Amino acid sequence: MPGVAHLCGHDLHTAIGVGVARALAQGSEPIRGRLVFVFQPAEEPLQGARAMLETGLVQRLAPREFYALHCSPFPCGTIGVSPGYGLPGLDHIRIVLPDGDDAAVAALTAEMAQLGNVGFPQSIAEYNARFRALLEPALAASIQESVCVAQWTEQAPDGQPIVNVLLRVWPQERHAELRAQVKRLAAAAGGTVEFPGDPFPAMVNSAELSTAAGRFLSAELGPESVVWARASWPFNCEDFALFLNEAPGAQFYLGVADAQTGMNGAPHTPDFAADERAIGHGVRAMSSLLIDRLAAGKNP
Repeated sequence: MPGVAHLCGHDLHTAIGVGVARALAQGSEPIRGRLVFVFQPAEEPLQGARAMLETGLVQRLAPREFYALHCSPFPCGTIGVSPGYGLPGLDHIRIVLPDGDDAAVAALTAEMAQLGNVGFPQSIAEYNARFRALLEPALAASIQESVCVAQWTEQAPDGQPIVNVLLRVWPQERHAELRAQVKRLAAAAGGTVEFPGDPFPAMVNSAELSTAAGRFLSAELGPESVVWARASWPFNCEDFALFLNEAPGAQFYLGVADAQTGMNGAPHTPDFAADERAIGHGVRAMSSLLIDRLAAGKNP
């Protein structure tokens, strides 16, 4: 459709995955162990990993470790590592209020908004600034616990207003506390609360494996090639979380931005653009890391 695009960088992700597979298959040294490449669909609606796991294939393969790579607005030539952190969990809550009470709807949505301590960036500059904040210990400390709130209203068939609330929550242990708060606020407004499902889990990178990977890549590619994130990125969720529930591992943030040419590298923004040189950097980084991890595991 003209004027419509999925601006996330999944074409780069796929190219890097294929590139890593080819580089390892064509390398001069034999691969001592087993690697499985997972090309995960439907990651953003949080459906792809679950569908793949439901086939049972991943469980039969029983991987020891999982690794993933995603585009980011870090500079091209860098890769972000976030030991012990990752991306938030997601909770969908529906609140049904008395029919026709617009004041109650307005008051409740205002109270729901107060549950959040971070908002969605309103500009590319703010988006990039918040991403860079993950690298600054003092700034990252301010979002060690983060809640991002999104809301919309609809009407039930009988005309009652429904307030839908999405909570992106880090750490995921806060879900129970936040659900209790929502129940109290809804009851005070004369509403009833529905939870369509359990909260989707946060994506938590293994602190041990992330640190080991960051140190290895620093030695392999140069210390300037690795940036260390000190908090969770609070606005997006990721169903790679489900793979990390099967085995420990990490998702890395591949820098694809180039300030000189105006390529912002910020996924899900209207003028997303990526420096394609990042493909080669991603292939080199992941190929060398996977060879190292196979050697460390002494796979048969």
